[in-house]
Amino acid sequence: MIERRDKINYYLDIAQMVSERGTCLRRNYGAILVKNDEIISTGYTGAPRSRKNCIDMGHCLREKLQIPSGERYELCRSVHAEANCIISASRRDMIGSTLYLACRNAKTGELMEGTNSCSMCKRLIINAGIKEVIVRDTKDDYRIIPVARWITNDDSLFEEDKAQNMIESNK
Repeated sequence: MIERRDKINYYLDIAQMVSERGTCLRRNYGAILVKNDEIISTGYTGAPRSRKNCIDMGHCLREKLQIPSGERYELCRSVHAEANCIISASRRDMIGSTLYLACRNAKTGELMEGTNSCSMCKRLIINAGIKEVIVRDTKDDYRIIPVARWITNDDSLFEEDKAQNMIESNK
């Protein structure tokens, strides 16, 4: 008898499949929004509509400049999967929904364990009214992150303190 896939991994499987449309040369995320057991939108990492993607250009500027992951997103051509997913849904449908997120290494195709949404995407997720984010780590393992935790543990305050310290050290 075939064992039925649990619902969380079912949705994460779909998010992982969505990531295969990604056009980033570093990491490809796939995101889906689900509410009341219905998929309301999907999104993947890629350049804004009608602009060239990194895979079409054959290079990634951030990689060329050896910029570490998580830094200098303004130099990235891509719109993140979470942002694309949110853009495609109405806020009314997003309130109380769950965002499922999977990330693959663009070079190897392997799942990227321990990934998370960037600070900008966290802000979008908070404002969209999304209740929780479920992030895939392995084929069967995942983390459930209550969005309320991102509100309580405001990482932008840490970034603000870090920036202030840099300003003071440059005086």
